[in-house]
Amino acid sequence: MSSPSPRPLALSDSEITTIMAAARPLSPADRQSYLEHVAAVLAKEPVLGDGVVSRIVREAFKQRWAPPELNGKGNNHLGKYGR
Repeated sequence: MSSPSPRPLALSDSEITTIMAAARPLSPADRQSYLEHVAAVLAKEPVLGDGVVSRIVREAFKQRWAPPELNGKGNNHLGKYGR
């Protein structure tokens, strides 16, 4: 027997926008695990709202975001004024 499907989340447009906006700066390889983690945590919450979604998104983002590595090639490491 297969396991039961998780219950669908009833999210507002603003909650979905918050989740997807936080996923944008993540590397493409990290986005799927981020979205799965957010969905799993939200499914356990008894009551959802903008504040709860924002808190969960913030915590999940902090766990997965890695700053880009600067390789020092060319003048990229000097910023726009170092050219």
